[in-house]
Amino acid sequence: MRQLSISVVFVRAVLKHAVAQGLDPVELLRRNRISPRLLDEDDARISIERFADLQVSVVMSMEDEALGYGSRPLPIGTWSMMCYAVIHCDTLGKALARYCRFFGLFQQVATPHLIVEDQSAIVRLTPIPDRSGADSYVAELALFNCHRFMSWLVSELLPAQAFNFSHSPPPHLDEYRPMFAGNPVNFNKPHAEMVLNEALLDTPVTQNEQSLARFLRHPVLAMLTQQYDQTSWTARVKQLLRKDMVDMPELEPVAATLDIHPQTLRRRLGKEGTSFSELKGQVRRDVALHYLGKQGLSIEEIAHRAGFSESSAFIRAFKGWTGVTPYTYRKGL
Repeated sequence: MRQLSISVVFVRAVLKHAVAQGLDPVELLRRNRISPRLLDEDDARISIERFADLQVSVVMSMEDEALGYGSRPLPIGTWSMMCYAVIHCDTLGKALARYCRFFGLFQQVATPHLIVEDQSAIVRLTPIPDRSGADSYVAELALFNCHRFMSWLVSELLPAQAFNFSHSPPPHLDEYRPMFAGNPVNFNKPHAEMVLNEALLDTPVTQNEQSLARFLRHPVLAMLTQQYDQTSWTARVKQLLRKDMVDMPELEPVAATLDIHPQTLRRRLGKEGTSFSELKGQVRRDVALHYLGKQGLSIEEIAHRAGFSESSAFIRAFKGWTGVTPYTYRKGL
């Protein structure tokens, strides 16, 4: 899911420690063709390209790839060295393990660990004790970077079971859908973590040093804008499910439309780290989030358009997807 613009909330987060480093935020904004007046407008947005350039500019000016959020500066070149450390891994699982070991060396705000349990592969951020009060943006950025980089490594947008955060839901909840590629985002959880299906760990790495050199020309922009093949079984099933939200088809008719045996479709979805029932929930969630951003639609009408016969069932499902009720979510828009 490509983002075309991004909220000024994230611009503020990128600039948060600029003054403490002796930098002028206004000059940084103007250098990257962003009007400083936008910082005063909560609803303002800027293009992805301008945001990506700003982040790189701030990193280089600070000489800190952690943007001032870490316990110490993260030297320029750290990200590139991580990329070269994992590029020769042959599977996603090996790449994730090496990624976590690499960043664990730096003892920054939080250390990533790969945990495999209950058929899930979890990248969990363990806070450094003396940095437990760090800004929530650290966990958001760390998991975003991990997800988008790993997606690039395997040339597909990895479906996640959940992105969990220990902080409370922020007021700009609508921004999390594109940031985390439409995957479930939950708050007030015990840990900050990305949860994948364990089956995805066997996904082969498709990139090499030549493609990595191109990626590293502007990795921030690449991770924000990279497009992936939409011919996966997951994408095909989702496309069929969206055609009739009120009377959403079951597995058998979907398999028949795709000219494949239902059991074969189950296996292929399983290899992609998902299931038919999970995809039905994801499609309903995405439709609900879309219509919650529209004016003039009641919660009851949105529930109906998302395929729920009762508002109460929709409210329960929505809270399970996002950690908040549809009413709370809409207030944050």
